[in-house]
Amino acid sequence: MGELVEFIAKAIVDNPEEVSVNEIEGSQSIIIELRVASEDMGKVIGKQGRIAKAIRTVVKAAAIKENKRVVVEIIQ
Repeated sequence: MGELVEFIAKAIVDNPEEVSVNEIEGSQSIIIELRVASEDMGKVIGKQGRIAKAIRTVVKAAAIKENKRVVVEIIQ
């Protein structure tokens, strides 16, 4: 899951070298922390949060195959 979020984020931002993903896995859930440069926050979140919502939707769809619950947090 973390690789998927990282791939999507690097395609969106201007500074792909500053993208980092931390994956915290529990028994039934996964927390994915996405860190980007401060100037790229707007690109990752999008207008009214549309891009962030789309990223979360794609990751949740991938997580259904593993019967896991996924939370994506975008951190500056």
